[in-house]
Amino acid sequence: MSSAAPAEAVLDTAADDFVVPFAVEGLDVRGRVVRLGPAIDTILARHAYPEPVSALLAEAIALTVLLGSSLKVEGRFILQTQTDGPVGLMVVDFEMPDKIRACATFDAERVAAVSNNEATDGETIGALLGSGHLAMTIDAGPHTNRYQGVVPLDGGSLEEAAHVYFRQSEQIPTTVRLAAARAFRGGTDRAYHWRVGGIIVQHLPPAGPRRAPDLPPGDVPEGADIPDLEEADEWTEARLILETVEDHELIDPSISAGKLLVRLYHERGVRVFDPTDILERCRCSQSRITEMLKGFPPEDRADMVKDGEIVVTCEFCSSRYHVDPAILDD
Repeated sequence: MSSAAPAEAVLDTAADDFVVPFAVEGLDVRGRVVRLGPAIDTILARHAYPEPVSALLAEAIALTVLLGSSLKVEGRFILQTQTDGPVGLMVVDFEMPDKIRACATFDAERVAAVSNNEATDGETIGALLGSGHLAMTIDAGPHTNRYQGVVPLDGGSLEEAAHVYFRQSEQIPTTVRLAAARAFRGGTDRAYHWRVGGIIVQHLPPAGPRRAPDLPPGDVPEGADIPDLEEADEWTEARLILETVEDHELIDPSISAGKLLVRLYHERGVRVFDPTDILERCRCSQSRITEMLKGFPPEDRADMVKDGEIVVTCEFCSSRYHVDPAILDD
């Protein structure tokens, strides 16, 4: 956050592939807005996911960028869901400060069955995810310990899971909004393309957030009475204002991040900081794949050989790598 300016003066033209921090000093809140267009479209187009799976993965990517971009460390922030639902696995890998990749596995028949049911967007997302867990991992490098937070998924949305995480693990009052949809971009291809947007707001007063007592699995014994902590008036106002955001406002390229923030918090003097461009980048390469294969036992590598070579397809970007088995014994 090297510089700040009134929201009206910033991001009037930037519409895609960025995350921007902001602050509303009058309400003691900080936050970030993410908008992804071509980057998210590229990720999803590589896999030809069914539309509900694409929308769900897009929201997971936006949430990952919102959370990972707040970290002031080098390394990776990884969001992963593993559930019994039609979308059994999602992995989003954010290489700080600006590179993103993602993939998902799903059961096509079960996804189609959910899609054919009449349900709200939130109910559809919950049905796609099913029950399981969401894990968020900070990997700051080989010489540091990983930090991981895990929250349950039980038929709810990614927004709800994020709220549970911050309430139980970080104990910081937090609200998240996410939206994804295909939109008409115009231009020569006359086609629809994916867009996703999100916003996070957190109550961070100068004296520090008022933390509630530990929730399970914290230090409080199971079954103990946990008193409610009265919500600060500033946070109540900030939260209720954010809840007025409509999905189309998060993804409409004609509504810049600056304009959205002015609509929400202009009376309290919202300020935005320098945006960070978000790039779609996979970490795979010929050398990485070769080194990975060298780590397998020779008998396992022998089982991988087809027509005199080993072919590896990257789950994230679908790139195919052809490796001569002879070089793996060097």
